Amino acid sequence: MAYETITYEQDDRVAIITLNRPKRMNALSLQLCAEVTEAVGAADKDKSVRVLVITGAGGKAFSAGYDIREGDEGMKQSLEEWWERLYHDLQFTYTVWNCSKPVIAMIDGFCLAGGLEFAQMCDTRYCSEDSKFAVIETRFSAGVATMIMPFILGPRCRELIYTGDMIDAQEALRLGLVSRVFPKDALRDEVMKIAKRMSQVALACLQWNKRSINNAYDSMGFRPAMNYGVAASTMLDSTETPEFREFDGIRRAKGFKEALEWRDAQFARYE
Repeated sequence: MAYETITYEQDDRVAIITLNRPKRMNALSLQLCAEVTEAVGAADKDKSVRVLVITGAGGKAFSAGYDIREGDEGMKQSLEEWWERLYHDLQFTYTVWNCSKPVIAMIDGFCLAGGLEFAQMCDTRYCSEDSKFAVIETRFSAGVATMIMPFILGPRCRELIYTGDMIDAQEALRLGLVSRVFPKDALRDEVMKIAKRMSQVALACLQWNKRSINNAYDSMGFRPAMNYGVAASTMLDSTETPEFREFDGIRRAKGFKEALEWRDAQFARYE
């Protein structure tokens, strides 16, 4: 199948899916979400593939999150319509979680908001030394559609979610958000070594071990927690906070760049 917003290639037993919207920081548009879902499904069915690697094009970002500009055109503001969009976002991130084969997120650059949620739903994350991570949506009163971070970081997630602070690769490694950090120019080679090493394990062994690990999360209430996260995000995103009203007003009147500058200025004196 020909894709417009991603690329798909295979190297030995490893499928590589690249989010390919570098001019938009690989923002997660509805089309990109649909194409990733299609590609992951194809790789899952392909018996010659044992491991998937997902990365972002351009070297600046894995993904900066869901495409906010697209939301202006297609997303309504009613409670029901917010629920439909946020539930869609959750189901998109489940694409890699539900894949029967291991999925690696290879992160180079910014990994923010919905992009970070998607990366966390992958089985493991490796990043370059200049990568940055943040639950940045907190800073403009947007909800976290896939609230997986508590399962990965435990109580350490609270500071990141409450503040929207951006952390670097070494802090992400210290917290356990990523498993390894590599030099930027060595990232792909090093991740592919791990992926190919992983792909030497029998496919049935990989699949049953992933099912067992995922079931451990389910036993801890993983899916009910994800569903509550969507409900909480729906309530938040349909609530017009004073902070969001100001941010959105500046964005519409002057542009997104100016709105981001206003938002960042609110935190600057405390950074």
